[in-house]
This record gives sequence, C-alpha cells and structure tokens, in this order.
Amino acid sequence: MVNVAIIYYSATGTTYQLAQAVAEGARQAGAAEVKILKVKELAPEEAIASNEGWSAHRLETQDVPEATLADLEWADAIILGAPTRYGMPAAQLKQFIDATGPLWGQGKLVNKICSAFTSAATLHGGHESTILALSNTFYHWGSIIVAPGYADPIQFQSGNPYGVSFTSQNGTLDPDETALNAARFQGRRVVEVTTRFKK
Repeated sequence: MVNVAIIYYSATGTTYQLAQAVAEGARQAGAAEVKILKVKELAPEEAIASNEGWSAHRLETQDVPEATLADLEWADAIILGAPTRYGMPAAQLKQFIDATGPLWGQGKLVNKICSAFTSAATLHGGHESTILALSNTFYHWGSIIVAPGYADPIQFQSGNPYGVSFTSQNGTLDPDETALNAARFQGRRVVEVTTRFKK
C-alpha cells in the first residue's frame, strides 16, 4: 500500500480541481491510500469576501482537512499544488513548507517521492517557475522528484513535462479535459514509481 498526500492551496478552485484529478489518477494506479489536504488560508477576511469565487470556494471546501506535519510523515509520496503568484507558489503553501523544518532536521522527508502542479491566471504566467520553485524544496528535503515528463501521450497535448498546469484566464475557465487527464496521469505515475521504489 502506498500512502499519498496531495497538499494544495486554491483560492477560487482551479488548483483544487487539479488536485482532485491527481487524486483520481493516484487511486486508479492500484493499492494507494490518498488524502487530499488543503493548507491554511492566510488572506484577510475582507479580501476573501470581495471575491465571490473565493468566498464560494472556501465554503465548498470547508470540510477538506488541513495538512499537518504528521501527514508528511505518513506519506510515501507527497504531491504539492498551488497557483502561481509572481512566478512562485502562493504564500499559503509556502508558509506550510516553511514549517517543515523539524521534519527536515530529523531527516524524515528523505526519500519521499515528490511531485508538483500549478495553475496560473495567464499564459506564460509562471507555470514552470512555480513548479521548479517547489522542486527546490524537494531538493532540500532529500526527496526523489517524479515529474510526468513525456511518459504518456497526454503530455504531448498538455505540454508541461515538469508537472500539470492550467491557465484559468483569471479564474474564468475551469480545467479542461486535457489538463484533467494530464493530472490523472501525474497521479498514476507518482503511485507507480512509489510502488516500485518501496519494493
């Protein structure tokens, strides 16, 4: 059995939809227990209330548990997802990452299988740089990065070998079938590689 923690931040729901598709693919791969976990919201209430999509998404996902350091210890595979903010992961996910020092210091994240995904408001809006920034964390943890690469035909349609990404046109578009299928493939690939590694 492979334990998979999909830890994400999403304001209006785009990255959450990708997280759900990643989880679906992970479950399709076989013997995997999958948890979808959000990180703590840091934005002020007035900012959330000023955006209908943001406040609606928060209500919709109020029952999604918040990630803890114990979830990282439990997981054999960790898949992080966040929208891009100026070409970097959103602060909410970064804050969670910054709290992982105690596990890092004890070597408890060494040899975890890791992968990442993102969404952006605009084309060329930081997709690759956000995933690469998340990979910097994995290097420091001593984890093993599993990217989707071009290991499946869907990757030639989605076009991002670093990890799933989607352009939401400032939140006006939901992920299309290409992005969702690429997310499912990424989830499957992570579980398949983790299973082989554990053997």
